[in-house]
Amino acid sequence: MANDKDFLLKNAVEVGGPTKVTLGSITSSDIDLATGNYFADTLASNTTYTLSNAGGVQSFQLEVTGGTIGYDIIGASYDSVSFSISAQDTNPHGIFFKPDGLKMYILGFDGDDINEYSLSTAWDITTASFVQSFSVSTQEATPLSFFFKPDGTKMYVTGYTGDDVNEYNLSTAWDVSTASFVQNFSVATQETVPEGLSFKSDGTKMYVLGSTSDSIHEYNLSTAWDVSTASYVQGFSVATQDTNPTDLFFKSDGLKFYIIGFNGDDINEYSLSTAWDVSTASYAQNFSFASEDTTPRDVFFKSDGTKMYMVGGTGDAVYQYTTSSTATITWPSSIEWAGGVAPSAPATGETDVFTLSTDDGGTSYVGVKTADNLS
Repeated sequence: MANDKDFLLKNAVEVGGPTKVTLGSITSSDIDLATGNYFADTLASNTTYTLSNAGGVQSFQLEVTGGTIGYDIIGASYDSVSFSISAQDTNPHGIFFKPDGLKMYILGFDGDDINEYSLSTAWDITTASFVQSFSVSTQEATPLSFFFKPDGTKMYVTGYTGDDVNEYNLSTAWDVSTASFVQNFSVATQETVPEGLSFKSDGTKMYVLGSTSDSIHEYNLSTAWDVSTASYVQGFSVATQDTNPTDLFFKSDGLKFYIIGFNGDDINEYSLSTAWDVSTASYAQNFSFASEDTTPRDVFFKSDGTKMYMVGGTGDAVYQYTTSSTATITWPSSIEWAGGVAPSAPATGETDVFTLSTDDGGTSYVGVKTADNLS
């Protein structure tokens, strides 16, 4: 099949053949036909393709790979799947997953501890089983949020007894029984009830959400993952959406964060025009958890954003949601498709090749789907 694909690509344009250009080298979905290039596009959102500058190029080949849109809370739906953690704690306040989805951790407010669970099937909470717990009561008697370094060798806990962030080392990654306290950092100047905690993926920034200020506070760490090197940068108010925020979650690229609201029983999504800079945040949308639990405490997303997990204090359970939709393509009206019907977007994981031709200098195009499921 690879040889067929190569043949199609070499014969799609005039002499010289196409040059493959990735999305990282263009700034929008506009496609300049004057170059004779084709684009391998893994869809991350609904996309409109605009064609221009046909010039002497009489045909153009577009390769499109289907995908899904993750982190899509507006289209979220409850999977009717939950997992009770009441045997370990009847007042859970935080949730975290190992990046491969084979471990889940719940912060217990009543037990002042971190409870570790193993999942026999990654990201399937119905396969979870309790393993062990680790008490943080010596450092914090009212823990409210926690966070793990991506490699599982550090853990951080915040709460309103100490109004600080406590750092722990784990001698065995992801094994909470091997945790030992290192140091702490006070956030009392900014917040006396720190409800939420998160870090930039490289450990050079820390974020604390507070229900006294109803704000998310940003700190720089001059040494990555070392809270003693933190310095305050700025804050961003979420009070317009909720005056009792309980936790937060950052998308791994820093372009979105999510706030759990106790008053609204929902999750609120914000977009950042500059990654990891909370001052550039703007509210986008929300999704209600009220049908499942009226005291949502924390949320966590699967690595690809297609699943969301909420831990709630009414049901003392973890609830699972689907948060993705299938990507689609909207073709320009100037394209006249052979047969009269424009092809739909490829299915998830499928690659389709479309050949677009013009004989009037780019005023209009005739398109045909020339191949699919190429590898």
